[in-house]
Amino acid sequence: MASNKSGDWNIDKVDYYRETNIKDQGTYIENQYNAAEQKTLAEAANEIQQLLEQLSQTYPTDTITGQMTVATEVIKEVENNLPLADRILSALRAGGTNALKQTLNHPAATFVLSALEDWQKSKEQK
Repeated sequence: MASNKSGDWNIDKVDYYRETNIKDQGTYIENQYNAAEQKTLAEAANEIQQLLEQLSQTYPTDTITGQMTVATEVIKEVENNLPLADRILSALRAGGTNALKQTLNHPAATFVLSALEDWQKSKEQK
């Protein structure tokens, strides 16, 4: 997915849909987001993308080890920045990692998304 000139990510179009029925809460179509959810997802994706790019200046990403190091540093940043952590958790609740995956363009993105997904699950279990 391409970014516009201001660096904001456009997630207006999602490539797939899946109906999900969550116990007594009704059926919804996954990945159809309202404007507020789209904004939350776009902002979180933009912040993660900026972190990835910033950390790539310090850590090489041409190896798996380098990509994992960048991902680790992103997670440290998220864990140490409560407002950022809240925004990312909100985005994950709104669209999950699949929506973020479609917007991030970085070699370490897969590692970051896996870690964020695990992080979200551990936060929700508490």
